[in-house]
Amino acid sequence: MDNGASSYRRFLEGDDAGLVEIIRDYKDGLILYLNGYASNIHVAEEMTEDVFVKLGIKRPKYDEKKASFKTWLYTIGRNVAIDYLRRNRRRHEVSTEELQDLASEENSLELSYIWEEQKIVLHKAIRKLKAEYQQVLWLSYFEEFSNKEIAAIMKKSVRGVESLLYRARLAVKSELEKEGFEYEEL
Repeated sequence: MDNGASSYRRFLEGDDAGLVEIIRDYKDGLILYLNGYASNIHVAEEMTEDVFVKLGIKRPKYDEKKASFKTWLYTIGRNVAIDYLRRNRRRHEVSTEELQDLASEENSLELSYIWEEQKIVLHKAIRKLKAEYQQVLWLSYFEEFSNKEIAAIMKKSVRGVESLLYRARLAVKSELEKEGFEYEEL
């Protein structure tokens, strides 16, 4: 599997089914990744739509030699999230009812995406960490990116990602221990 590169190449050559395949294969993971930035599942869905609109309209150049397709796509997603957050810094008014609705929708989407009970416990512990730790752990464990790919997405050095992963693992381990759980794969 080439992580969507052939689908994107087909799309660029005029086959719209290629873009449909990319959306189908990457939509859920991208929504959950961008939710780490937005802390709002609806905003994460909008940002994900923006990523796919950008692919469909601007048709950015993808270089297979620089990164895998998935890494490249998530990098675009990160840039869309940063742009969104810059534009909307002052907008954070949400009613309590909306928060409850958002939390229930977010949980149902996450539960459908994260199958194993250990991963659910781990995910809840990760959500308590600072955003940078959440991102690096999400990309590493749930999206299974390599440290090099994570470095490209987060615009850090590989060494910086390794250090960040180490600190994030210690932090999540501490959170899990507070809850009375141990996650041996860390």
